[in-house]
Amino acid sequence: MYKHCFEYRLYWTEKITAALQKGNPDSMKMKMLCILIGYLCGGFLTADVVARRKTGKSVFEMGTKNPGTANITNSLGVKCGAVTLLGDVGKTVLACVLCQHVLFPSLGKMAALYAGVGAALGHGFPFWHKFRGGRSVAVTCSYIIFFLPLWGIVVNLAGLVIRIATKYPASGALAIPSLFILPVFLTAGTEAGFVMVAGTAVTFILHRDSLFRMAHGTEPKSNLIEEWKQKL
Repeated sequence: MYKHCFEYRLYWTEKITAALQKGNPDSMKMKMLCILIGYLCGGFLTADVVARRKTGKSVFEMGTKNPGTANITNSLGVKCGAVTLLGDVGKTVLACVLCQHVLFPSLGKMAALYAGVGAALGHGFPFWHKFRGGRSVAVTCSYIIFFLPLWGIVVNLAGLVIRIATKYPASGALAIPSLFILPVFLTAGTEAGFVMVAGTAVTFILHRDSLFRMAHGTEPKSNLIEEWKQKL
């Protein structure tokens, strides 16, 4: 039994490695550079800049201490939340455009996917803040749409519906990359599919506290529509 398990793991390890090394012999280096560039872009926490400009305090001292759009909106209002959202979307698009169209065009759209996952890592684990950051929700939604626009919009809308229906704040964020995996495998190939699996794992790791509370029935629910009505 253990022999079969080892052989199964070895098979998938070799398959994933072959997928990552497909094409140009230097493609692995370029893909790693895409992740690094994405990480550096993602590490720019727009929420912290907005919070410091508005209040003189770090976002990590406000509200839920999460450097994301929701916390800024709840703490400083809709306008500041919108600026935060635009900044997080912008840094993700910047990383994707730089890698796909400027630095590594030979990788095609895969450059954007690697950069997007890197941006999610950068936002979630910024080196300058002891690797404690946000949950990369806006970043993940952005690179998904950039990579496959039609499917990206579909899964983002599906995630919104799930968030409204379940009333769990993390449910939509977890559903969006999860639902995106199959379309990526079917339309973009094996390598892209595996990268998206890794991107989804990043999302789940960043939401591990919410997952734990949801599993134990202690995660608070909230009515998103009512919250929007109150803010607008």
